[in-house]
Amino acid sequence: MSLADRAAILPTPGDSRLTREVAGEDETGAAVSLAVVEERPLTIFLNAEEIVTAMTVGDYPEYLALGYLLNQRILRADDKVSAIDYDDDLGVVVVRAEGEGVGRSLGRRVRTSGCAEGTVFESFMEEVAEVRLADEGCLKVSDFYHFLGEIARVPSLYLRAGAIHGTALARGRDLLVFFEDVGRHNAVDKVAGWMASEGVAASDKWLYTTGRLTSEMVLKSVQMGVPVVASRSGFTHAGVEMARRANLTLIGRARGHRFTVLSGGGRLKRDAEVSRGRV
Repeated sequence: MSLADRAAILPTPGDSRLTREVAGEDETGAAVSLAVVEERPLTIFLNAEEIVTAMTVGDYPEYLALGYLLNQRILRADDKVSAIDYDDDLGVVVVRAEGEGVGRSLGRRVRTSGCAEGTVFESFMEEVAEVRLADEGCLKVSDFYHFLGEIARVPSLYLRAGAIHGTALARGRDLLVFFEDVGRHNAVDKVAGWMASEGVAASDKWLYTTGRLTSEMVLKSVQMGVPVVASRSGFTHAGVEMARRANLTLIGRARGHRFTVLSGGGRLKRDAEVSRGRV
């Protein structure tokens, strides 16, 4: 059974709302029509307070809004979310919640290296910097290799139009969800929103992203409690240092049967099957 057969949510490259055909010319001057990714604003409210406007491809706005609020610690796990209302015409999603900390002061915003103008709140950075993940969690290298081989064949918006990032949540070699967006931080927030909505625990899961392993990616992964993060892309030094302080396993440059681990290598099980060259 393939990853696509087991996944709860997969990219929908055929969704006409997510791309637009644009006329152009190729290198010879011949007329071409190209699928171009949509990018539209989504304004997120927490109750009556406007929090942020994010540029997004436009799918799964409820997951994106909830995940953003949780990953910024604007909402906490023990806050009660009563409803999430989305208005497609206005491009607005309202998360209705109550709890002791709802409406807390957020402090200064810090612009991150995330595409599509990522930001985090300074108070969030300070709080998550003190978190250290438990030593639990394990990823077999054989499962990792199997996953990389199969996810490359999953139909995606990236293969149709490019200009987009993806983030997947997995357990071992099994894909659970795979979201795409114009910013890698948006894709991660969608995963977080799905986890919260479905009550999915994080300690035995791992994240795969197509984007760089930056400080923002590490902060959000630690906030979610996911112990392992992997990417086909590279690292930033700040991301590596944060991962080491938080006891997060950070795997980069993952292509084929090659990868580099710069933090938390103890969670990887280099099983005998791989050492003999079979996956």
